[in-house]
Amino acid sequence: MSIAPIKLHQPRRLAVGAGTIGEVGAWASDATSVLVIATPITAAFIDRLKLAGRVTVFDAIPGEPDIMTLDGAIEAARRSRPDLIVGLGGGSVLDVAKLVAALWDGEQTLADVAGPNRVAGRRTRLAQVATTAGTGSEAGIRSLITDPDKGNKIAVESPHLIADFAVLDPELTYSVPSAVTAATGVDAMAHCVEAFTNRRAHPMIDGFARMGFRLVGKYLAPAVRDGTDTEAREGMMLASYYGGICLGPVNTAAGHAIAYPLGTRLRLPHGLANAIIFPHVLAFNQAVAPGKTAEVAEALGLGENLAAEDLLTAAHGFCRDLGIEMSLSAHGASADDLPLYAGEAHANRRLMDNNPIDMSVDDVLGIYRAAF
Repeated sequence: MSIAPIKLHQPRRLAVGAGTIGEVGAWASDATSVLVIATPITAAFIDRLKLAGRVTVFDAIPGEPDIMTLDGAIEAARRSRPDLIVGLGGGSVLDVAKLVAALWDGEQTLADVAGPNRVAGRRTRLAQVATTAGTGSEAGIRSLITDPDKGNKIAVESPHLIADFAVLDPELTYSVPSAVTAATGVDAMAHCVEAFTNRRAHPMIDGFARMGFRLVGKYLAPAVRDGTDTEAREGMMLASYYGGICLGPVNTAAGHAIAYPLGTRLRLPHGLANAIIFPHVLAFNQAVAPGKTAEVAEALGLGENLAAEDLLTAAHGFCRDLGIEMSLSAHGASADDLPLYAGEAHANRRLMDNNPIDMSVDDVLGIYRAAF
C-alpha cells in the first residue's frame, strides 16, 4: 500500500437524488447559450434540465466516440458559442463534453492535450448529468477518445476537465435496459477493484473503492431485476461515482487494458468488454493481492477462502447470473484475432504497469482464450 502524496479532484458541486436534474437550470440561470451533448435517447431528458437560455443539441455520440465525433461536437460548439456545456448521457457523452468544453474556444487540439496535465485551461462552464451507472466519468478528470486509425484510445487527463456541477439522478436510469445495467454496473465495480488492487493503491482511494464495490454487491442485482427500484438505482450511481474518483489518482490496471481491444476492434460496449474480462483478471491477481481479493469476493457474495479456479468460477457466475453473455465468440470474436488483441493490450503500459503482478503477452492471450 502506497503512502505517496496524491491529489484528488472532484466536481465543485454534486447533486444526488431523484429529480435533481432539474437543479441544473437554476444553477445556470444566467447562461445565455447552452450546448447539450447527448445521444438521441438521452436528448429526451433535455426539458428536465429546465434551462432558460438558447439550447443547441449535439446528439451524434456513438458508444465508442472517436476523433471524428469529437471534431463534430467541437464544430457545433464553435457555431453556437456556448457559455455552458451540459453532458447528458453515459461515459461516452460525458467524455466528449469534457473535451469540447476545454477545446472549442482555444488553440489546442486533441493531439496537443493527449496525456496527463496538458490542457491549458477552460473558460466554459461544464455540467455533467449521468444517465447510466458505470463509467463514473462525471466524477473524474479523464476523457477517452478512440483513434480509429491506430485502433487504440487516446487518454486526456487534466483537472481542467472536472465538472463544475455533477448530477446523479436515479430516475434518468430507469429506462436503461437490464443488459446495459448489468454490464455498466460491472464496469463500475472493475474501476473500484482495479484501483483497490493496484500497484499505486492508496489508503484514501481504498476507502472510495470499498464503498463502490460494496454498493455493487448490494444493489446491482436488484437494479437489473427492477429498473425502477430507486434505492438500487441510486446505490449504483454512487458506486459508479466512487469508481470515477478512483480513476483519477490511481486508475485501472490490466482488466481495462485487456478490455480495450474488445471495444476498438470488436466494437463491444465498454461495460460489456470489462464484464467479460473482470473474473479472469480478479483470479489472476489473487496470488499477489489475497487480502484485498478476499474483501472483494465477500462484498460480492462469491464465498470465502476461494482457490483461484473457484474464484474465477464464482466471479464468472456473478456476471453470468446478471444476464451477461460472457463468451467472446458469442460476440463475434475470432480465435485467429486473439493474438492481435493480446499484443495491443500488453502494449498499453499506461494501465498494464499498474497491475499488481506483471503479465506477459502469453498471460494476456491466455485470458482471451479462457474467455473465448
